[in-house]
Amino acid sequence: MTAVSEPLVLGSRTDSDRDRFRFQTVDGVADADAFCPGELLALEHLWDRDLGRLRSIDARYGVLGVVLSEVTSTVEITASSARSAALCERNVAANGVDATVRLATGIASVDDSNADRTRADSHPFEAADTSVLVPRAYDPIELGTRRIRTALDSLVPGGELFVAAKPETGLGRYESALADAAGTVSTVGLRDDWALLGATAPENVELQRDPPFRRVRTTVDDVDLSFVTAPGLFSPTELDAGTRLLAETAAIRDGDAVLDCCCGYGPLGAYADAVADCEVWCSDDDALATACARRTLDENGVDGRVVTGDCTSGVADGTFDTVLCNPPTHAGDGVLADLFRGIGDVLAPDGRFWFVHHRALSLDRHAAPFDSVETVATGTEHVVRLARR
Repeated sequence: MTAVSEPLVLGSRTDSDRDRFRFQTVDGVADADAFCPGELLALEHLWDRDLGRLRSIDARYGVLGVVLSEVTSTVEITASSARSAALCERNVAANGVDATVRLATGIASVDDSNADRTRADSHPFEAADTSVLVPRAYDPIELGTRRIRTALDSLVPGGELFVAAKPETGLGRYESALADAAGTVSTVGLRDDWALLGATAPENVELQRDPPFRRVRTTVDDVDLSFVTAPGLFSPTELDAGTRLLAETAAIRDGDAVLDCCCGYGPLGAYADAVADCEVWCSDDDALATACARRTLDENGVDGRVVTGDCTSGVADGTFDTVLCNPPTHAGDGVLADLFRGIGDVLAPDGRFWFVHHRALSLDRHAAPFDSVETVATGTEHVVRLARR
């Protein structure tokens, strides 16, 4: 991962022996250019509390867990993005603090495949005394409310959950979700448009046992496919035009080792298996996406591998004859540079890299390390390009 800029520095105004914390950030994580005001609000009001065993849920790059490790007995940081998880680990080490980092969606029905468990049975998370969640602006409310219920369910009796949000990120609906699940909700602190809500874990929390998965059925080049999707993923209600054009264009050969990179819920991997006798791998940064991709492959009878990893980090030991990718062009140049460099590393010497992007964009700078790059299909809004080593 290439750093966005100089580390963000957070000065301490407490009685801690440490006068500042430093946080490395990268493209592709939320609030990479400046600290999230919601996290700063949480730090301001939680520092002097007895937090006990702390869990920071779906962290960006580890600010809450790193700083509050100074005043807690143990800290667990969870992240639903492999890129964020790796960055959290880097910042934990760089600041010399003691914290554990876990890759998890934060949703019990996804993280724990045993849908029949009870609170007394095994839980995807160990019990915490305090949990903190600061949802991102683009997080679907459904996922946020499921994370709230999972967090409350995984607290010790009487444990506390704090949620920082503002109206644009769903403050009102998160407050309602806390009230429904915990009963009593209080506003602990305010900063500009942000509010820090606090709730105490009740004896029992009614979890949504059914995962947030949905099924999309479609036909691509006379091939009937069924996809398992979820809120918050790219194009969760229908196969997007760019991915469809890529599937219809790419030539998959029998015997190929095929990588569906940045797979989302796995449509390209499922399609590749349907049209060729090939070995299928799917990789994505998002733990919820790979949970869906695993189910998409199963739904279509594909005996493939699914890996959660930043760009190609999860498959770096492999070699692939064909790589298919609809790259996350919104994630920033740093992510695209890491992605294309990584694909070049795992592509076989005579391999082919098929990728699609919007016609208004140019990815030539990122594709420059490949020996040849040609446009092989043009759609209404997208182009498919073929790169070779």
